[in-house]
Amino acid sequence: MKQKRIQNILLLFLSLFFLLTAVCFPGCSQKVEPIRRQGFYFDTVIQITIYDSRNEELLEQCFMLAQKYEDMLSRTKENSDVWKLNHADGGYVRLQEDTLTLLRAALAYAELTNGKVDPTIGSVNRLWNFTDPQAAVLPDSDALAQALTHVNYRLVTVEGNMAALNDPEAELDLGFIAKGYIADRLKEYLVSKGVESALINLGGNVLAIGCKPDGSPFKVGVQKPFAPSGTTAYTLSLTGQSIVSSGNYERFFEKDGRIFHHILDTATGYPVWNTLSEVTIVCDSSLEGDALSTACFLLGEEEGMALVETLPGVEAAFLTSDGRILRSSGMP
Repeated sequence: MKQKRIQNILLLFLSLFFLLTAVCFPGCSQKVEPIRRQGFYFDTVIQITIYDSRNEELLEQCFMLAQKYEDMLSRTKENSDVWKLNHADGGYVRLQEDTLTLLRAALAYAELTNGKVDPTIGSVNRLWNFTDPQAAVLPDSDALAQALTHVNYRLVTVEGNMAALNDPEAELDLGFIAKGYIADRLKEYLVSKGVESALINLGGNVLAIGCKPDGSPFKVGVQKPFAPSGTTAYTLSLTGQSIVSSGNYERFFEKDGRIFHHILDTATGYPVWNTLSEVTIVCDSSLEGDALSTACFLLGEEEGMALVETLPGVEAAFLTSDGRILRSSGMP
């Protein structure tokens, strides 16, 4: 009798325990389906996925921000800040705070790499067509040589909220760094709204907010160069960080058996040809990853990896044209 009473008490205790667990920790038993949206901005398909909220307004605001930044930073959109600066005939232009922040960062990376990346590459970029490979032709060599004379980041002057290109023929192009800055701003917005689990993908720029709702890291596959879309070279785990990849397979055309890609050498005006096919940077800031993935590709495997090893909190994987994977000292 006594034993049966003890058993009943234990059963009652266990029932109360499971009831309290269900009340106090409802999230453990309720699965929230992620919400996502994609669109075409910055000449690429972007996608934002939120895992811990069903508030569609958050996605709406993110895409409104994407439009805002495209209208502000595009080289080709009339009346963008960059367009105004490029059409000011060397005069000063009042810029929005985001543009000024991004421009200062671009100039800092130009200085860090001694001009290997250069925000005044616009006059050269304009001569190339990587958007339509069927219609692509090589630029006239004389026109390319002339355009190169206007590539020099030291031609940019920033004073307060004003900036000028001291050479009226110089053209600003922030494409090597803009998507990273925008990804950081989208993350900043979502975090300010209480989002703790999300993935921002701006076409090669992937930025995580936290981890998956179950506590596991996000798995991000890095594209294998020149393979069908979705074919991974390797997979990385991501928690609260950014992965940015740059490679010679993203935008290119083939001419006389040679690949001409969009990562242009500021010394020659032609695509940089070295042993690299792809550079992937892992760090906290997508802006930093964006700038460094391009910079390290231009620097090549030895100088690029040497640069990464000097930067705290930055890791890299380089994929070479012969299939080797080179890792920085802290890269898994």
